[in-house]
Amino acid sequence: MTIKIMTHQRGISLIELLVALLISSILILGVTQIFIDNKRTEVFQQQQTGNQESARFSEIILNEYLGKAGYRRAPDDVLENAFPFAAASSGCASFTEGSAITGMTNKTGLCLRYQPLVSGEPDCTGSATKAFNDTNAFSAPSSTALVVLALYYEPGTALDTGFLQCQNINTAGSSEPIQLVSNVADFRLSFGVGTASVTEKMLKKSGDRFVTSDSWSSSDGQIRAARYSILLASRANQRDGESAVLNEWIATLSEAQQTAIAARDERRIYQIAGSTQTLRNLMP
Repeated sequence: MTIKIMTHQRGISLIELLVALLISSILILGVTQIFIDNKRTEVFQQQQTGNQESARFSEIILNEYLGKAGYRRAPDDVLENAFPFAAASSGCASFTEGSAITGMTNKTGLCLRYQPLVSGEPDCTGSATKAFNDTNAFSAPSSTALVVLALYYEPGTALDTGFLQCQNINTAGSSEPIQLVSNVADFRLSFGVGTASVTEKMLKKSGDRFVTSDSWSSSDGQIRAARYSILLASRANQRDGESAVLNEWIATLSEAQQTAIAARDERRIYQIAGSTQTLRNLMP
């Protein structure tokens, strides 16, 4: 007589399956959120790094050419001879006799001039400047070799599409402008001016001797220093919440200007760069 023993096969119950799915979903959601947060942080760092690189480069370029303004190869050559009067042209306001920097009539920017150190040295566009006889280290070049540059802000339709441009202007015509720095959202420029007294060539220490480039005129006195600030912007939708940098930038603007910039914010990341440069070649 054979006795059959009945065994019951047991699998995963529906409740156990649901619990396993719940735990798996929680783990997947956690891992996904970590990935999204890391990706957002990486993108933020990339955009901010781009802003910082643009800020450093813009300071290097502007400080370099502001440092060249008024340079003379011959130390005994007086400013009035080295830098004669020049009428307004190519967007630059007129240069008074002996001045090495002036404002612009149609842009937020400045025009500056200097004598090249050597014949054919490259300018801000990378092109060779005009040739002259430079065999004598202390000889002044001809007036046609004088380098005249326009450095100015060109706004874009979006805050990250503006840029700083440079153009070489000379007596034979103007070169094509070249883009120096991109992602420029806004640009501020003011000039420190001299006085009409005996100490004309000394810059006054009082803050009211700085006037905005838009309101400056030759009657204010010759420009002895330049102060600039640049607002760099990333592409849109890279920021959560408010931007302390943007709020700081627009705090001193008019209500209309604040509204115009805020309307084009689109949650960008911002960086501010700036400096004040005294035109050391014009100092006594």
